[in-house]
Amino acid sequence: MHKRIIPCLDVNKGRVVKGVKFVDLKDAGDPVEIAKGYVAAGADELVFLDITATHEGRGTVLDMVRRVAEAVSIPFAVGGGIATVDDFEAVLNAGADKASLGSAAVRNPDLINEIAEKFGSNRVIAAIDVRKSESGSQYDVIIDGGRTNTGMNALEWAKEAEKRGVGEILLTSMDCDGMKTGYDNEVTALISSNVDIPVTASGGAGNMEHFYEALTIGGASAALAASLFHFKEVDIMELKKYLQDKGISVRL
Repeated sequence: MHKRIIPCLDVNKGRVVKGVKFVDLKDAGDPVEIAKGYVAAGADELVFLDITATHEGRGTVLDMVRRVAEAVSIPFAVGGGIATVDDFEAVLNAGADKASLGSAAVRNPDLINEIAEKFGSNRVIAAIDVRKSESGSQYDVIIDGGRTNTGMNALEWAKEAEKRGVGEILLTSMDCDGMKTGYDNEVTALISSNVDIPVTASGGAGNMEHFYEALTIGGASAALAASLFHFKEVDIMELKKYLQDKGISVRL
């Protein structure tokens, strides 16, 4: 199986934004143009996150999904604020290949079963945000865009989400996010070695070696990054050639 490289685009009211830890947001452009650029650059998939996920913005997001679907040929996923079967269906109907469930699935785990049964596991991503507990004994599941620590054990939740029917996990380390010091390979390895579905590492990429470490030490199936790609600090094709030279199977 090829390892995947996935740029993540944060979307606010239908525009791509860049910020640090969700503050100081700056407009970075039109999602369709940016998506096309990433397809040309060699991305395997794209993830769009509706970071405000307010219902006022929902129409704008669906319009964006439709426009992106018409313009790109690679799979793309949409996440943020998907709380019901109808929300999920609307995003797929607009053209997304997959959608992610985060806070809503933690609050109502049966939602995963309903959605997986209706649309198939291959279209359902569990977005799991984690932070190491104060005691250091486990990784806690964090919801509400980083605001609420549930105290739930991240490994147990990942295993439950898989049992309920998610097809892959998008694992974001809140400790590493935006730090550019590398992915949290400890939690990535913990989760990836205990589930049979693909795990995408997210949070902390700062250079090409960090991707290599996430895909080997962390055992991730894919690595996701945002600002590193947006600010052209790492070129996707150069990254893939680097990974291939180090023995990682990637799509060139």
